[in-house]
Amino acid sequence: MLPSGIFTSALFSLFLLCSLPGTYSVNLVTLGSIEIFNAHEWFPSKPTVYFHCQGEERKTFLPDVEKTHILYTFKGEESWQPLTELPEEKCKRCGVYEHDVFKSDDTFDEWELCPADFLDGKYFRFIENEFNATFLCSNCTASAEQSQNTATRHDKGKVGYIIIICSFVSLILAAGMVAAYRFWQKRKRDQDQARFLKLFDEGDDLEDELGLDPVVL
Repeated sequence: MLPSGIFTSALFSLFLLCSLPGTYSVNLVTLGSIEIFNAHEWFPSKPTVYFHCQGEERKTFLPDVEKTHILYTFKGEESWQPLTELPEEKCKRCGVYEHDVFKSDDTFDEWELCPADFLDGKYFRFIENEFNATFLCSNCTASAEQSQNTATRHDKGKVGYIIIICSFVSLILAAGMVAAYRFWQKRKRDQDQARFLKLFDEGDDLEDELGLDPVVL
């Protein structure tokens, strides 16, 4: 049997290890789908695409990606998965590259991959004329402050759109009211003029019926 002191120390160490933040939160990033639009090789050949993060020796080659303009989807259970593991609330400089034989490797894109980038466990990356990919990380979530800042930016954007729309509608209504008022004024003038001409014509007809001659002073 182990001495009680050693057993107590082991339990205490295990408790401290379990109490560390992020001990059980493993931010494994897998590739959900990818479509490449451009092969950088000089001669027509199957592109050799891989994912890599700075500071890591491992390059994750994507053996199934062999042609451009084809969307490849994955289950996250492939032998080469996961792509990388992200630390808690920290980013990694990662990228998608194409391996070249006769020159240095080409870069599709290189960016800061962060846990806060994933919304509901998904992160979409689209680079025009290069690639379109979906990355998955079920445990990657934005911190409370980041979520609040994101929500605040969305709310401000919505308020801005509402203000612009309301201003545009108000201008249209104001222009419509001015046009309607001018039309009403013109129509009223036309009606008054027509009424005056009608009274004038009726006055002439009455004088003719009574046989009244114009009075000359």
